[in-house]
Amino acid sequence: MAWFKREKKGIITSTEDKKETPDGMWNKCPSCKKPLHYAEQVENKYVCQYCAYHLRIGSKEYFEILFDDNQFTELFENIRSGDPLNFTDSKKYTERLEESYLKTGLNDAIRSGTGKLDGQDIVIACMDFNFIGGSMGSVVGEKIARSIDYSIKNKIPFMMISKSGGARMMEAAFSLMQMAKTSAKLALLSKAKIPYISLLTDPTTGGVTASYAMLGDINISEPGALIGFAGPRVIKETIKKDLPKGFQTSEFVLEHGFLDFIVDRRQMKTKLGSFLRMLSSK
Repeated sequence: MAWFKREKKGIITSTEDKKETPDGMWNKCPSCKKPLHYAEQVENKYVCQYCAYHLRIGSKEYFEILFDDNQFTELFENIRSGDPLNFTDSKKYTERLEESYLKTGLNDAIRSGTGKLDGQDIVIACMDFNFIGGSMGSVVGEKIARSIDYSIKNKIPFMMISKSGGARMMEAAFSLMQMAKTSAKLALLSKAKIPYISLLTDPTTGGVTASYAMLGDINISEPGALIGFAGPRVIKETIKKDLPKGFQTSEFVLEHGFLDFIVDRRQMKTKLGSFLRMLSSK
């Protein structure tokens, strides 16, 4: 004898006929905790419609937002990291790379492309945090350097979108050398009088902040982004003092003169297009 009898009220779908919600269709805002539907996220440029929190996104999403009709030519896409130090911690560096290739579908923590932004030619290099924390290794530095060379050769503006935990420890000095390498290339870009736009997103830290991220002709950021060299916890433990409210947010950094302005992602393309047209008219 059955313990209960199902009445034909409310949900009458049998267990066998139930369908699982596809992965990725719903997400939860990290700030206000409200559910966000994927289609609404795309329409709203991955900004929470309830609290305006800017969700973390990668190069694929930024290219969709910024390049006209998502039409662009990817540059230097097949460069991959080596393992010059035969580095091993809890696992081999080569194993971490292979896992990241499979997990993200990327060849490293950066992609570069050239196309049109609001009708203006531009080269955009964008970092991906999902690939080993967006860490700056030799491939990141090389792709930035080659992208800058491409901008100089074709006389078109260069834009860097930073999102990184800093230098890649598995490459040690090879990683730190990219700070000088990219800075030197940006000096050549400046000498050629070609604009450089630096967009700092959440998070931009470590050696990336200490080099190319802060060297833009204009430095801009999205609201609420974490921007700094060392993390807040490390700084607090070092100076043995409580940190100011909002320390290392883009708003705090803007107030102290390290940013030119903060732009909502939903207005980013329009603002950048206006800036590029202003430069081209001069």
